[in-house]
Amino acid sequence: MLPNNLDPEKRAWLERLRQDIVFTDRLRGQELSFHTTWGLFSPKAIDEGTKLLLDYIEIKEDDDSADLGCGYGPIGLTLARLAPQGRHTLMDKDFIAVEYSRKNARLNRIENCEVVLSNGFNQLDQRRFNLIVSNLPAKTSKEHYYLYFYEALARLEPGGRCYLVTINGLREFIKKAFLEIFGNYDKLKQGRAYTVAVAEKP
Repeated sequence: MLPNNLDPEKRAWLERLRQDIVFTDRLRGQELSFHTTWGLFSPKAIDEGTKLLLDYIEIKEDDDSADLGCGYGPIGLTLARLAPQGRHTLMDKDFIAVEYSRKNARLNRIENCEVVLSNGFNQLDQRRFNLIVSNLPAKTSKEHYYLYFYEALARLEPGGRCYLVTINGLREFIKKAFLEIFGNYDKLKQGRAYTVAVAEKP
């Protein structure tokens, strides 16, 4: 509800801000439409880190994937399109992100996915994945990262891979953590601002 004493021009501007932001982008050859809103990460366009990550993920048609911290869904929905025979789980701890990921799955007629409100993997059953992917938030604790990585290790099938994109300032920490937890680390691409890395479950 807006204050009653707003002038009409300001009220109209605020009402426009309440409307969904809508755009279309082509990700890994898949044209997808997105509805987003203010307060979600990168609401006006797909961010550079997400695009870089998607360029380096290897996925087979029947792979099952998990998108950790899915936002409004660009990574998980793209993977669902690329692996039509797999099942894809998008998860986020923000209920608005979950709402918009579900909306975008419907808008793009993507049915081989589900979107779950979950803090990490804590609301999932014991399902396992071939791929776990994430555009990790830059501003959180190392303890939070470690929880994610150990949970990812437990959820991956043998030979499954965990792909991450992070700001370049975190790349040495990610390397150290992956070597400690997975026993391996591969830097796939270091761009101007972001690094894509992968680890494989033995």
